[in-house]
Amino acid sequence: MTIQAPVTSRRKLGLWICTALVVGNMIGSGVFLLPASLGSYGAVSLVGWLFTSTGAVILAVMFAKLARMLPRPGGPYAYTRAGVGEFAAFLVAWGYWISICAGNAAIAVGMVGYLGFFWQPLATNPVPGAAAALAAIWLLTWVNSRGVREAGGVQVVTTLLKLLPLVAVGTVGLLYLHGNNFTPFNVSGRSTISAVSATAALTLWAFLGLESATIPAGEVERPERTIPRATILGTLTAALVYILGTIAVMGVIPAATLAQSTAPFADAAAAMWGPWAAKAVAAGAAISCFGALNGWILLQGQLPLAAALDGVLPPVFGRVSGRGTPVAGLVISSVLVTLIVATNFTRGLVDEFTFIILLATITTLVPYVFSSLAFVSMSLKGRVTTGGSPPIWPVTLGLLALAYSTWAIVGSGGDAIFWGCVLLLAGVPLYWWAARRRLGIGGSISPGG
Repeated sequence: MTIQAPVTSRRKLGLWICTALVVGNMIGSGVFLLPASLGSYGAVSLVGWLFTSTGAVILAVMFAKLARMLPRPGGPYAYTRAGVGEFAAFLVAWGYWISICAGNAAIAVGMVGYLGFFWQPLATNPVPGAAAALAAIWLLTWVNSRGVREAGGVQVVTTLLKLLPLVAVGTVGLLYLHGNNFTPFNVSGRSTISAVSATAALTLWAFLGLESATIPAGEVERPERTIPRATILGTLTAALVYILGTIAVMGVIPAATLAQSTAPFADAAAAMWGPWAAKAVAAGAAISCFGALNGWILLQGQLPLAAALDGVLPPVFGRVSGRGTPVAGLVISSVLVTLIVATNFTRGLVDEFTFIILLATITTLVPYVFSSLAFVSMSLKGRVTTGGSPPIWPVTLGLLALAYSTWAIVGSGGDAIFWGCVLLLAGVPLYWWAARRRLGIGGSISPGG
């Protein structure tokens, strides 16, 4: 089956939009609640942040090198296909797509929760809550269908707006620190090693999405140069915001109080500047969710597009509009997101929704493992440009990324790993069908579908 490359939009994504995509997709709703989860551990959690940030930077450097070597659409999918093989690449594409759809549903629901701060029925009544979540999903689906440049513009604006309250608390907030809030160093009752490991596992989720700029590579200006820079710059920016914000919140709010907080950044802002600041942080959190939703909706069309062009996913995902956008893939994905949101807002099914999100988290880590394996494989084959350095350095980088990714999956728990494998294998019939169609039926995918 011959598949033509899609028509790309005339204006491509530059460094700042790609960096905003990385930062915006990593910084969603979780960071606004994370300091409360870390409050029961105390200042030792800052060591966990440093450990996780180091692992994230290792992954970012690896993805930067992969993007420079293989600037193809699909990111982790493309790297896995080149270095490990087609079936592994299918598992990455399938699992990652499912995780994006489930994650988008969670982000939309989280956004509504923050909007409920201003209009309570959104948080207490499932009908207006679901309506608001779906309105955001389909509005941003329409924005993304207009072109990646339009979606990129939204991403830049929302990323800047979401950073304002986080940077304000994380910088000016350092002037309000109380040193006694950092003692004792470890209040968890666990050993220091155990506490660091637990907090590192908690903070890991804040870095998911660092690979975002690698996926729409076909829409990026000079991808071999822009994507590596955006990936590393975005990861370092997010790490700095996370760590400074956590230090400020912990320094302002005592550990015992922080552990019980449902809005730690808002509580810290209110303690420093008054009630109006809490509203500003709540607005920032809602904007943060909206921006993250926009960035992930962009990827929910771009990733299956890359796999469809290779014949790994059904050809419908490879159909693009005259603007070069995978409208069919975007719509199909948003229909799935809509179904998940509807399930979440149906009384009695919240536990099922939470379980789906847990499985989706596992499937976002699997691409890291396969990408690390692909990088090691390519390094050993001499396909990574080392600039004269001995091959041991890229191989070591890949092994470190592999070890970190594997540790992250193991730390997720046995049940999540088991059902995550079930979810991945559930897509095997689709792979078999797509393979048969690719081998047995001729045809092509045209830009207009």
